[in-house]
Parts: sequence; structure tokens; C-alpha cells
Amino acid sequence: MSKSLCIASCVLFFAGCAIGPVYKRPSIEAPTQFRSDTRVTDQSVAGLAWWNLYQDGTLRALINEGFTNNYDLRIGIKRVEQARAIAAQARAEFFPSATYNGTVGRGRNVLFGSPASANGASSSSAAVTLNAFWEVDLWGRVRRLNESARAQFLASEEAQQGIRITLLSEIASAYFQLLELDNELEIAERTTNSFSESLRIFNRRVSGGTASALESARAQAAFENAAGALPSIRERIGNVENQLSVLLGRNPGPIERRTSLLTAQLSPDIPAGLPSALLERRPDIREVEQLLHSATADVGVAAGAFFPKIGLTALLGKASPELSAFTMGTANLWGVGAEAAGPLFQGGRVIARYRAAKAARDEAGLRYEQTILNALREVSDALLSREQLADVREHQASEVNALEQAVKLSTERYAAGKAAYFEILEAQQQLFPAKLGLARTQRDQLLAIVSLYKALGGGWGDENAKQ
Repeated sequence: MSKSLCIASCVLFFAGCAIGPVYKRPSIEAPTQFRSDTRVTDQSVAGLAWWNLYQDGTLRALINEGFTNNYDLRIGIKRVEQARAIAAQARAEFFPSATYNGTVGRGRNVLFGSPASANGASSSSAAVTLNAFWEVDLWGRVRRLNESARAQFLASEEAQQGIRITLLSEIASAYFQLLELDNELEIAERTTNSFSESLRIFNRRVSGGTASALESARAQAAFENAAGALPSIRERIGNVENQLSVLLGRNPGPIERRTSLLTAQLSPDIPAGLPSALLERRPDIREVEQLLHSATADVGVAAGAFFPKIGLTALLGKASPELSAFTMGTANLWGVGAEAAGPLFQGGRVIARYRAAKAARDEAGLRYEQTILNALREVSDALLSREQLADVREHQASEVNALEQAVKLSTERYAAGKAAYFEILEAQQQLFPAKLGLARTQRDQLLAIVSLYKALGGGWGDENAKQ
């Protein structure tokens, strides 16, 4: 009795253990704050749902369309389904497997399809069997296999979330670029019209003998320079519209938009939150952590190859060398047994596989740490960009105001006969690129917020979830 209890206790002990290392999240020393002047707080803009961050109704509709039709996202969903099915395959190893087999044959000196001495007699044979096998997971190999497959499945889900955030940021970025290009086109058209009017006036004055051909030629050059920018801007608008159409799963074509870049709201205070929160929020960090978990479990799977596989077998069926006896009780067969198989000499294959699994686990750990460093850098870059662009925009806005005043004053001086046209031309030629520069800085500010939101791991969820 005591011997049986001892054996049962040993089996239960081994069944409760699993060979190989137990996964534990690596210790990461995250900085206390990001490299920026942003106020340290536990609140983060990443905590906002994307539909609350982007208040533009047109942009929200585009993002929802992208979440429905984008091909990268749809491919990611299929990868999740594949990983789920692979995890189900691994989980099936916990249960017994059953197979069936049946043979019917006739021949000379043949029995059940195999050569057999029968003194040259011909005979018929038949067999029907039901076989069952169950591996006793004493060493935890099957458990480690399931642990690895489940971690791979969770990693595929995190990868899908990463695709959603990347898609969201790409749609928002392309949309803001379109708004800025619309602004550029408007500036170029107004400037072209202004130079066209000047050219008309000077041509009339040249005809009347009150202005020189030099002034008319300079006015002609200024007009052509401004007009030449229009086709380039229209081309860039078309390219971005095509890019955005592909992100939305559409054929390339125009994109409807109503909001002006100048009316887009730039929040004066966008908290970044604590660096340690990135480990929980960013899908790419969560993905590589699950891959590390899977690689750790694979070490246990490889270690299990050093130990014998122990299984229970069962057989039930009928077999008879004569078809006439197949339905009789004498044809019944059954059997139960246990089997064990393990490596004796593999030429170093098993230990090499184990070492490879350990190296893969170490690689996954380094990749996890590298991903965190890159995440910290991306957040810091976005914060620094946003802070510096605010100063750039302030100076560029002052420059545009000054140049507009210069154009106004020089025009008044020219009308009063106190200045030559070259004063107006110089001020106008400086005003055009200054306005374009201001529009691009406004765009870069919006793109910096998009980059920060993505870097912080914001944007999770579906807009329909709020309803």
C-alpha cells in the first residue's frame, strides 16, 4: 500500500512540474521621465481614445474606413486566426488520440497483407481496429509546448494592435499633409494672382511709356516663378490622395476634406505620462515580450527531448484469417499497454537543439530590451519636436506679419512715387516662401502630435465601443 502511494505521489509531483526555465518578465530600469521639458505626471495623452484626440469628423470617418478595409489590417487578422489554430493544435496534445484502421484481403501465403507460410494455400483475412494513445506529460513537455503556442497567439494579437496604431497614425499624417498642401495651393494661387495683376499693370505702363521694360521683365519672372509652383503642389496633392486611398483600401482617387489646416486645434498641454507605462501600453513591446515568453517555453520543450516519452496505448477490434469467422466472438481482440521511448545516441542533435533554443531565448530578451529603448527614443523625439516647433511657428508667424506689412508699405510708397517697383518685388518674393514655411510648420506640429500619440501607444479600441 505504501509503495503504491509512493509511486502515485511521484507521478503527481512530476505532473505538477514542467522542465525548463519559468518565464519571468525581465527587470527594466526605465527613466523617471522622458527627455523633454514636459511636466511629469501619471496622466498621458495615450489614455485618450483616438476619436477624442482627433475631433475632425472627416478624419474620424477616414480612420473608421481604414479600420474596416485596410489590407495590412485584414492580413493581420488572418495571422491571428492562424496563431489561434496553431495554439489549438498544441492544446490537443493534452488529450488522447484515437485512430481507426481496417483491412480486407485475399492471397496465397499472405495473412493480413503480409507474407506468411501457409503451405501454398489461398486464404482471406479481415481486421478492424480502434487504437488510442495518450502521452503522460511527466516532464511538462506538452505543457511547455502549449505555453509557447499560447504566447505566439498573444504576440499575433499584439502585432494586430500595432498595425491598427500604425494605420491610424498613417491616415492622420496623410490627412494633415493634404490639409497643408491645400493651404500651400491657396497661398500659391493668391501669390500668382497678385503677380499677375502687377504684371498687367506694368505691361500697361510700359505701353504708356511710364515704366521701363526691366520692371515688366522682373514682374514677368516673379509671376512665372509663382505659377510654376502650382503644378508641383497639385502633383503632391494627387500623390498623397493616392497614398491615403490605398490605406483606406480604395482605388486611387480624390479624398474629400473640409477642414482648413488653420482651424485645426493644437492643444497647448499634451502630457506624455510616465516612461514605465510604455511597457503596458505599446503593442510592439507587448508583442516582443510574448515572443520572449514563447522562446523561454521553447527551451523547456527542447529540454524535454532529453527524457523518455511515456505513453499509454489501447487496442480494440476484430481480426480473423477467415471471413466466415469474422463476426464470431473468436475474432474479437483487445489490448492495453504502456510504452517509453527516449534518445540514446543522436550524434549531438538533441543538445544542439537545446542550445539553439537557449540562444533564441537570449536573442528574444535582447530584442525586448532594444524595443523598449527605441520606444523611449521615439517618445523623446516626438516631445522635443513638438516643443521646438512651437517656437519655430511663433517666429515664422512674426516673419509673415512683418513681410505683409512690408508689402503694404512698399506698395503705398510706390503708388506715391517714393519707391521703385523693386521694393515691392523684393517684399513679395520673401513673403511667398515665408507663408509656405509657416504652413509646413503648422503641419509638422500636427504630425508631431500624431507621432507622440503613436509612440505612447495610444489609439486602442474602436469608436463603436463608446456607443
